[in-house]
Amino acid sequence: MVAANANNSLTLLDIAKRTDPNGEVPIIAELLSQKNEILTDMPWKEGNLPTGHRNTLRTGLPQAYWKVANAGTAASKSTTAQIDEACGILEAWCVIDYDIAMLNGNAQKYRLSEADAFVESLSQQLAGAVFYSNTAVNSEQILGLSPRYGAISGAINGQNILNANGGGATNSSLWLIGWGENTVYGIYPRGTMGGLQHWDFGDRPLQTNVTFGAGMIHAYVDLWHWYCGIAVKDWRYVVRCANVSIPDLTAGSGTQNAQQLIKLMSRMRSRIPSWGGIRPAYYMNRTLQSMLMIQALDKSQNALSVTEGLNQFGTPQSELKFLGIPIRTVDQLLNTESAIS
Repeated sequence: MVAANANNSLTLLDIAKRTDPNGEVPIIAELLSQKNEILTDMPWKEGNLPTGHRNTLRTGLPQAYWKVANAGTAASKSTTAQIDEACGILEAWCVIDYDIAMLNGNAQKYRLSEADAFVESLSQQLAGAVFYSNTAVNSEQILGLSPRYGAISGAINGQNILNANGGGATNSSLWLIGWGENTVYGIYPRGTMGGLQHWDFGDRPLQTNVTFGAGMIHAYVDLWHWYCGIAVKDWRYVVRCANVSIPDLTAGSGTQNAQQLIKLMSRMRSRIPSWGGIRPAYYMNRTLQSMLMIQALDKSQNALSVTEGLNQFGTPQSELKFLGIPIRTVDQLLNTESAIS
């Protein structure tokens, strides 16, 4: 019996690859899993629009005057502007032929194994979108941080974009974000639920597509659904260090090395206007973080620190910090960014 779609549904070949010699569903080595810690740091709030969230920003202060005796002073007022932030919808369907799921005698365990892969896929997609999605290119997606902080020269937020002087298309970026209710946060539309939602439709008749001829099959069906977006209420609380040349950094020559990276991070830190009421963290990929980890082993410097301990699950972990600010890993941050100016 075939699955509903040869390319997007599980087949007998898939089940054969996932069944051990005893006919059980094995624990799969998740070689495609990533570490995208930005999703665990990002605070979320319900938007005030059916499609997202509208922020009201202060754009000008009222005028104050030096008073002269026996003379009046003019009234004044502040000015504001409104910015709408749109949400997108991430969605994924899983269809497993009933006969395939039952071959190993443990359909629910098999479905749970497949669910892990769907959750990982959705998480990777959102982490990448937070940085790279561009509604000007794909209107159904969200507006990520890179398009917002994509030009140094002439941009209003250009002062929060540091240039590491890399060229070409072999660069990466590191980010400093001050998460907070009045700064930067994740959003979901008004009246909806936040977070990744899952619907288990159980086993049911399903109409197949025309790939193998129209017909009905008996299948397990699951749906994953995520209303998501990002709101930057105060652009001063996002700092990007762009144009970090990966070849130069790994070779320790040219425009960048690990010590230069530390200096850039210090400059990024000075761009944050206030540390009250925010949860700051640096975000970078493993290439950049590994260079800083090596630098942290140099006892002659104390800006970087490594803390060893156990996480909430009792698993050993180490946390790298720069002047007390956590450094997080985001595997979705690329080493193939084009230089910006």
